[in-house]
Amino acid sequence: MTQRTRQGAVTLAAVLLGTAAGCAGQADPGKASPRQEPQHPAPFAAGGTVAARGFTLVASGDVLPHDSVIRQARADADGDGYDFRPMLAGVRPVISGADLAICHMETVYGGNGDYTGYPAFKSPPQIAKALASTGYDSCSAASNHTLDDGAAGVRRTLDALDEAGIRHAGSARTAAEAARPAWLKAGGAKVAQLAYTYGTNGFPLPEKQPWAVSLIDERKIVADARAARKAGADVVVVSLHWGTEWETDPDERQLRLGRTLTVSTTDGRPDIDLILGTHAHVPQAYEKVNGTWIVYGMGNQIAGSMVNYEGVEDPRGHQGSIGRFTFVPPARPGERWAVKKAEFIPQWMNAGTGRVINLPAALCRDADLEDCLAAQSAIRKAVLSRGAAEQGLTMGR
Repeated sequence: MTQRTRQGAVTLAAVLLGTAAGCAGQADPGKASPRQEPQHPAPFAAGGTVAARGFTLVASGDVLPHDSVIRQARADADGDGYDFRPMLAGVRPVISGADLAICHMETVYGGNGDYTGYPAFKSPPQIAKALASTGYDSCSAASNHTLDDGAAGVRRTLDALDEAGIRHAGSARTAAEAARPAWLKAGGAKVAQLAYTYGTNGFPLPEKQPWAVSLIDERKIVADARAARKAGADVVVVSLHWGTEWETDPDERQLRLGRTLTVSTTDGRPDIDLILGTHAHVPQAYEKVNGTWIVYGMGNQIAGSMVNYEGVEDPRGHQGSIGRFTFVPPARPGERWAVKKAEFIPQWMNAGTGRVINLPAALCRDADLEDCLAAQSAIRKAVLSRGAAEQGLTMGR
């Protein structure tokens, strides 16, 4: 609990609820919401036929199962394996309600009960089915922990995601797999997701498998985006595991790479349509750069106790945001699909209960009230810290 008075918490509650006023009501968190069509008129092609329709895309931050998270999933399974679905039930309406949902699978999966948390993660593969049940369609799988269990960990992880029906980008079992993006369909669009990481915590790439993890290289990212466009991608989404841990402000490399990637065009059309950042473990800003939205860091979605570099448990490690972007098709062939509406949804993992909470839609009660309100305020401040509100970003629920 924070040390603010209950009166201060109630005052802040009024402010935050006022900010969220006018949003749609919350769906039942125990039921999957039907995927909603974006509310905008469909453009018409020649001859009066309806052209491609738009879509909503949501994306969220690091799924980082520490030992305490693994224990919670075991408890939620009542002794029968591991069940991560209750942990994610609070954000299921948001995730399943979008046309396309992207997660970040920070860790690799273990096998035969060999599961560990920090520092070398091997997570229960049952988390893949929970992500699918929550509504995720694809996950970025490139992180500094991708090689925590070598090539075997990569293979187990991608096999489990495949079995759950979740696409993936950023790590690979073969050179051919590494050479292609995750192909997705949303609305009337063909979407390509690419994913890259700044490094692998010093673990070398597996012998004779230099393609096992996609590393950040701006020339390669642009080349891959252009190749995806040439292969038919209407929208190119790039997931980047980058930045400085525990820093709310994006670092210079993030800013520089963001500018470089968003300025890249082919025949006047941007090569990349959206950049989604992870890794810092704290919420970072959203910003429109050269006409393209960048989420520098979505923070953590699932995590256990988070201790910062000062050796102190840091509440920011349980804070994150879900980005929601509504894309509309171009009026003329060859132009870009535009983001008509950009939103962020503050989320918080209650480490005490082991549950992820959609903060604007939550009814934070009793002992959690002050923590809920403090988290929402901190996330909002970080997300809007580079002027995104003036660029059209709003808080959703």
